[in-house]
Formats: sequence, C-alpha cells, structure tokens
Amino acid sequence: MSFEAWTIFALFWVVFVTTPGPNAVNCISNGMSLPLTKAMLGVLAILTQASAFLILSAVGITALIAASPMGFFIAKLIGAGFLIWMGVRGWMNAAKPAPASERPARHVYFHALAVATINPKSVAGYLAAFSQFVQPDVPIWQQMAVIMPTALVITTLSYTGFTLLGALMGKAALGAVFNIWVRRVMATCFIIYGVLLGASSTPTARG
Repeated sequence: MSFEAWTIFALFWVVFVTTPGPNAVNCISNGMSLPLTKAMLGVLAILTQASAFLILSAVGITALIAASPMGFFIAKLIGAGFLIWMGVRGWMNAAKPAPASERPARHVYFHALAVATINPKSVAGYLAAFSQFVQPDVPIWQQMAVIMPTALVITTLSYTGFTLLGALMGKAALGAVFNIWVRRVMATCFIIYGVLLGASSTPTARG
C-alpha cells in the first residue's frame, strides 16, 4: 500500500470510528458508571470485534454475509431488537444506582462485544474499506500488515476518548437529576440506533 493510499485509508478510518454510534454511546455509558479500568474492557471488546471483522473481510466472509439479503435481514432485526431492549432497560433503570459491583468484568466485555458485533455500521464500513482501499493486484496479507495496525490504533484512540469523555461526564454529574437525564439520553440513543438499524438497507459490495 502506497503512502498516499495509506493516508486516505487512515483518514477514512478516523471518520469511521469517531462518528458517534452504538459503540461510542456504550463507551460513554461505561465511563460514566464504571471505574476507568473496568470501563476500558469495553474498548478491548471493540478491538476484538474489529480484529475479527478485519480478518473476515480479508477472506471475503463479510462480503458474503452482506450478499445474502435474508441473512442480513434476520441479523438486522435481531440487532435492532437488542439495541431497543438495551435502551428501554437503560431508561427504566436510569433513576437506580448502578454500582460497579453489579457489573462483573466479563459482563462489561461481552456486552460491548455484542453491541459492536450487531452494529450494521461495522459491516458497511469494513465493506467500504475493502472495496475502496484494498488493491486486487497486491497480496491481501501484505496489505493487511499495514491496514490492521492502522485501523486498530485509530480505533483504540477513538473509543478510549469516548470512555474518558464518559468518565468526565460522570464526575461532572454531581446532581442526581442531571445524572438521571444523562443516562436517559444515552438510553434514548440506543433506542434510536435500534430503530435506524431495523429500517436500514442491506449494504452491498461494489462490483
């Protein structure tokens, strides 16, 4: 991959992972309600998902999934229902205290992994990356040696930033009423993302 192509890819990835979505909302929520070390498990889960999707995209699995309208439709509905359920539950529990002891580390990790995996933005983004930036005349794994570290470093910085933002918001939310409404805004975002996911169209790879 040439330096020019790498620069374009890096800029694309910055926009891709800094555009607020379910992952960002989840990181902010974790930062608000959990100790920072435990909240960072959410970032680790996103990196796990990103690594898996990058590898799957490299071998064409993501494109194959997106090429199956019925499979994507079913996955889309399941993901939409999951996000809406998370939002409704978050709204109902907004007034209740959420001590860190109620959320073991494995729950934080797998919850974030589920949010990252069902996000249709991921499928569309990885398809866009591999259809736009991968050169067909260059061995794929040679290109992955550049693409993966770049994508993972940018992803780490972005979602660590969202987690730190949540931690700062949590410290600033000294008033109980303010804290409740911030948590309800986060819950509403999950519901909105769920509705948008359910209404989204199937991403298609470019020919």
